[in-house]
Amino acid sequence: MTDPPQTPIRFTTQQAFASRLTIATLTGRPIRISQIRPSSPTNTGLAPHEISLLRLLEAVTNGSTITISYTGTVLDYRPGLITGSASGSGASGGSIRHEVAAGCARGISYFLIPLCLLAPFSKAPMNVIFTGPGVITSATPAGDISADSVRTAILPLYAKFGISNNIELRILRRSNLGSRGRGGAGEIQLIFGHQVRLPKTLHLLNPGRVKRIRGVAYCTGVPASNNARMIEAARGILNPMTADTYVFSDVSSAPYLPGKDKGTPASKVRLGIGFGLSLVAETSTGCLYSADVVSPPTGGVPPEDLGQQCAYQLLDSVGQGGAISFVAAPTVLTLMAMSSEDVGRLQLGKEVLSTEQIIGLGRDMKAFGLSGWGFRETATGQADDVVVSVVGKGVGNVGRKIS
Repeated sequence: MTDPPQTPIRFTTQQAFASRLTIATLTGRPIRISQIRPSSPTNTGLAPHEISLLRLLEAVTNGSTITISYTGTVLDYRPGLITGSASGSGASGGSIRHEVAAGCARGISYFLIPLCLLAPFSKAPMNVIFTGPGVITSATPAGDISADSVRTAILPLYAKFGISNNIELRILRRSNLGSRGRGGAGEIQLIFGHQVRLPKTLHLLNPGRVKRIRGVAYCTGVPASNNARMIEAARGILNPMTADTYVFSDVSSAPYLPGKDKGTPASKVRLGIGFGLSLVAETSTGCLYSADVVSPPTGGVPPEDLGQQCAYQLLDSVGQGGAISFVAAPTVLTLMAMSSEDVGRLQLGKEVLSTEQIIGLGRDMKAFGLSGWGFRETATGQADDVVVSVVGKGVGNVGRKIS
């Protein structure tokens, strides 16, 4: 006799859409999201980037069921087994090619961060290539970080959970925001070949002191002097903090896309023109803080202003305290909840912990049946930090367990 189907967990609005889908896939719990932009006069229901994320989840899982209402305002999602790039409907030749449509206004990190959370619990290694006119590798005004920050500030944190082998993020073609804030025609490849049964329990209570700063200044379709001007402005602020500061300069041409008349070479359109800067500060204990800025699609902002803005943003991230930055906190807290049934501890800045995104993440985890968080003051008496205790659920990698 088969077990009755689980009752879906109900959520409303499109807030934390990617996070809720990710936790649902990790825990195997079905969800129902309603009231998705019901009052929007022109864009009712799911947005293009949310549809693309659902397609990606369908490609890396086996047995998932996705049902969308006629108006697009209600979504029913029943997750399947995370199979990664194993041979099946989504993979071909050991990799999955995911095309992002031109209407996408979110950066590639909107897809990469959830995918990296699923990859350690996959049945097979994850090898996904993101392509299409909607791939934006830079940061975006919507709050998405750049692919460089994912590679240098998010992926190294997986090593603290015992996940460090065969992990690589390749930026095959850079791109910035398009002319109207949409699409950039970049190309990214994520290789995640380290799968585990359960992540290690994390104890990260000593932020340490900043010992080095690294970064990437990138420009696409504009003169390389923009990179040099951003780097000089940023170093002017950061050098007094630490002398070990190095920012790499990456210059690339803008990608061309066929125009309306595909038979005419002159009708090709250049997309993804712009420049940006990604900075990461590393402490003596291996903690990371990041900052991202990018030129607006309309232009008009000199590179010196962007360099100074990114440097001040990095200093603000370090000043918020804690052992991890705001952009990495959801990833670390989710992995702590999925680890073995032991108490993990993480020192967070109160400014980071009190943000709407982190508070909402804690509420969503409680709705999925994961353990609540405990709080206490730090042993060193730092008034701006708090120690967060998370008890792992021990769900782990079901695919690795039965394979």
